[in-house]
This record gives sequence, C-alpha cells and structure tokens, in this order.
Amino acid sequence: MFLSRGLVVVTSAVLASQFAYAKTPAQKAATAFILPSKAPEPADNISNPAKVELGKQLFFDPRLSKDGTVSCNSCHNVMSSGTDNRPTSAGISGQLGGRSAPTVFNAAFLSAQFWDGRAASLEDQAKGPLTNPIEMGMENHEVVIARVKKIDGYKAQFEKAFGKNSINIDNLAKAIAAYERTLITPNSPFDQWAKGDASAISESAQRGFVKMTEIGCTSCHSGPAFSGPRLPIGTGFYQKFPTNTDNEYVKKYDLMADIGRKNVTKMDVDANMFRVPTLRNIAITAPYFHNGKVTDLKEAIKVMGKTQLNKDLAQGEVDDIYAFLNTLTGSIPAQTMPRLSKTEGTTLTP
Repeated sequence: MFLSRGLVVVTSAVLASQFAYAKTPAQKAATAFILPSKAPEPADNISNPAKVELGKQLFFDPRLSKDGTVSCNSCHNVMSSGTDNRPTSAGISGQLGGRSAPTVFNAAFLSAQFWDGRAASLEDQAKGPLTNPIEMGMENHEVVIARVKKIDGYKAQFEKAFGKNSINIDNLAKAIAAYERTLITPNSPFDQWAKGDASAISESAQRGFVKMTEIGCTSCHSGPAFSGPRLPIGTGFYQKFPTNTDNEYVKKYDLMADIGRKNVTKMDVDANMFRVPTLRNIAITAPYFHNGKVTDLKEAIKVMGKTQLNKDLAQGEVDDIYAFLNTLTGSIPAQTMPRLSKTEGTTLTP
C-alpha cells in the first residue's frame, strides 16, 4: 500500500501477464465462460437500494397470491438453490404445475424466461405467476394491485423506490426484477480456475470441461451462464429436446409429452423446443429437465449424451463431466428473511 499509483498499475500488469502466461489451453478457452460479478439491467429499470429492498419483500410476500399461501420464493427458494427441488411446483390449493421450476439464480443473464421463453424479461416473468390459476391464482393484475394498496407499508416503499402514486403492476414487476438481478453466483471453483488458479478444480473436472467442449455440449451450453450466447432481451436461445428420440430414455422419462415452445407460438417447427437452461449451480438444482423426472445428475448426463448427441458416454466420461458440473456451484448471495409490511385488525385473504 506504500507503492505509488503508477507502480501499482505496472505491478498489476506484470502479475496479470504472468498469470495469463501460466494458463493451459483449456483455461484460456474457459475464460469465455467466466460469470461477471454484476448482472446486466435494462435502461428503464436501473437498480437502487430502495427498489431492491421493495422487490425482496414482494418476492417473499404470500399475500400476492389468492389464498395467501404462495410467494415467488415458494417455488424459487433463495434460501437454498433458487428453486424448490421438486419435479413440479405446488401452487395455491396444492395444485401442481406442469414443469419444474427453473432456478432464479443467474436468471438475469438469460435473454428469455420460462422453459418456453414466453416472457422476454425478468419484468415480464414476474407478472405471469400472479394470475396463473395454478400458481398464485389472482383474478387479474388489478386485483393484485388493489391488495398491495391495502398494505400500508408498501405505499412509502413504492414512493421511495419510484416516486408518488407509483403502485402499479409495472413497478411491482420492476422491483421484483431488480431484486432478482442481485441473485447471481460468481466466483465458482470453475471461475477461479478459468481466471488462472490451476488448483481450483480437480484434474477430473478439467477433463470433464474439455470433454464437454470436444463432444459438443458447449455448442448449446455456452456463455457465462452456460445457457447459450448473449442475445437481445426477448430473443431466446432454443434447442429441440429430445433431438434423438430412438432411445430408452425418451420413453422412460416421458420426454416428448410436453411440446414446449409450440404451446406459445402454435407453430409445428417449435414442437419440443425449449430455452437452453443454465448449468450454473446444476449440482444443487435437481431434479432435471423441464418435467423434473430425472433425479440424479449422472443419469441426466447420460440422458443428454444420448438424446442430444446420440452418444453412449463411457462411465469415466460421465464421472469427469459430473466432476466438472460440480465446480459450477458459485457463491450463493447471503439472504435474510425480510420483515413484511403489516396489516392490522384485518386479513387480506380468505
């Protein structure tokens, strides 16, 4: 700390040069996958602390559901893996949805939301479950906002985040999205290795990364979130799943029952097309795939090898890829349960 600013810059540059020189070819290739420490945000929803805090409370508030039992966190548990680790999630009255809940961690790096990409952004996604009859079950967004306005504490919080007379569905969604953009998990062992720390991951994991690159996994699972290239918001990166259907896994796990994006576009070309999911934190987000029918990560690796690449992976290859995928669990942001605004002398839900 006693060095001059100029010397610090020179020294840092020398160290960086030595660090880069020490990298293996695999580490150099891995540089393209390093997760940034800050998520991108749209120009019309620049974050501020008041907005994030409001969004966090809304994310945890079950009063946004018809019967007061379901919050965003019910299906996307930020105190754990960012999902609920269930094959399909439970909504109001115990109803089960048709797909496995994707993790909310690092969702900010995706260019489309939901398995079928029907929401262009986190803001759009936040509005959907509120009025889904199976999920949170509110009649419409007007009913949602009417209920929020009955919770006295929210008025001051919306004003602090957005200004006066600002309680509306768009700002509610913006607040939730601003909070969700803080839910990123950088600095995984893989990221440390990609930055030059040769000891950050095992040799088996290093082989697994190379193997995934060689056989074509990273042609889809590319980019910092291992979910495809960076595209304009609303332009999802989709792939057919399963691609190869003549194998035991398709029937065993009922992989073709859900027609995927075709439900949204009504176009035959989109049958069984799904947004490529992130591989970040995949070791802690079981069960796997859109229907949550595969409970074991090594089994999921075999399924992907056969259905997408038509390859029967050897056990050693599976073990190495499994070791690599375990290095993608990043630094989960510490969370504390928010204190929700009170309602006194009455209840808002049946």
